[in-house]
Amino acid sequence: MVARLTLSAADKRVWSIIGGIVLLGALFIPLSQLLFDMRFTYTVRVVALGGAVLGLLSGVLGSFAVLRQESLLGDALSHAALPGVAIAFLLAGRELSWLLIGAGIASWLGLRFLSAILHTTRLKQHTAMGIVLVAWFAAGIALLTYIQSIPDASQAGLDHFIFGQAAAIIESDVTLVSAVGIFVLLTVALLWKEFKLVAFDPEFAGANGYRIGLINALLSTLIVVAVVLGLQLAGVILMAGMLIAPGIAARQWTQSLDQMVILAAVFGAFAGAVGAVVSALDSDIPTGPMIIVVSFLLVLFSITLAPGRGLLWSRLRQRANRRRFAAINTLRDLYRYALSHGAEDYPAPDDFIRGVRASSIESGLRQLRAAGHIMEAGAGWRLTESGIAQARRDRRNQSLWDLYRLHGDELSLPAIQEDRQLDIAAVLPAAALELLESKLKPNESL
Repeated sequence: MVARLTLSAADKRVWSIIGGIVLLGALFIPLSQLLFDMRFTYTVRVVALGGAVLGLLSGVLGSFAVLRQESLLGDALSHAALPGVAIAFLLAGRELSWLLIGAGIASWLGLRFLSAILHTTRLKQHTAMGIVLVAWFAAGIALLTYIQSIPDASQAGLDHFIFGQAAAIIESDVTLVSAVGIFVLLTVALLWKEFKLVAFDPEFAGANGYRIGLINALLSTLIVVAVVLGLQLAGVILMAGMLIAPGIAARQWTQSLDQMVILAAVFGAFAGAVGAVVSALDSDIPTGPMIIVVSFLLVLFSITLAPGRGLLWSRLRQRANRRRFAAINTLRDLYRYALSHGAEDYPAPDDFIRGVRASSIESGLRQLRAAGHIMEAGAGWRLTESGIAQARRDRRNQSLWDLYRLHGDELSLPAIQEDRQLDIAAVLPAAALELLESKLKPNESL
């Protein structure tokens, strides 16, 4: 028999988002031409392609930085690159390849210095990153100031590494970024299992013989590579945003690392390309900051609307939970009052109920009445047949939760998280539920 691949609703949602972003990115080109009379010149095409490639690479590597709670790492490494750029200029001149090599060496030395601080002091990781960021960046600014005092025309534009200069990117730069990016992505694919273990459970990985220090160093080195490649486009100030924003946005949509990395890559490529095209609409709009703005909009969109984690859905769930709690608590109050007076349908005075649940009584009564569980009885409220049946089920469920707490260990029942608002039959296996039901008193059984 041929196995069928089935996708959950969450998986379908993530792949739909990925497909939608890809489609939106593809439609953006003709729409920008139609609506804004955009002309895709050589410079625009090169910068957009470079932004897309760099965004894709940043999204993949940034996902691991986000999961390892090292979002500040990209900021520290990008700032640490600046003195390397300055020293490389002093030694080899304005050649871009040497400037990037110098940036890479400086960032890598900053990374090793960071590791040394963490292993030899009691400083927290973010404190150590802050030290590296400030110290290396200050050294870079000092060197740039010195270089600018030298009467040499070749120094012109060197300070653009601080904020980026996308317009200076040429086709050979994009080719270099693409070639290095392919190498980095192949490395991630080959070491996927190791990187995944280190990101989620480094202790387990170490206990199984993996060289955690080496894997961490390699992953951090790849992040250094991504940072260095993005210096000319985004600069040392903004590169951190390009590195972490796609991962943060993707994290809101899924619990799967595979899907998160792919979605972050798509988000990053979309932000890089669209930001570059938008900046080309007006010569006064800088490319690097525009890419970060688009990335931030994706983060804002994800934080607000992503199911499960989004602020909007969280608010809606909280509102639904408050309404549900108001209804069930009101039902319990009515049922307890009726039983205390000898009959399940004995009416409870309106003043009594409102005195017990003053803050939520209106919502509770409204929902119970709409469901047909209560009816007015003079100056009070009476449970209907369906309301009595619902109250019995709730009382039985609460009794089973009580018995689970009392006899769970004695009966060797499976460990589950206690949530009395849930039906215990939905979270406990049938065999275990039968054991609990055997402990029920006769008047608590349905």
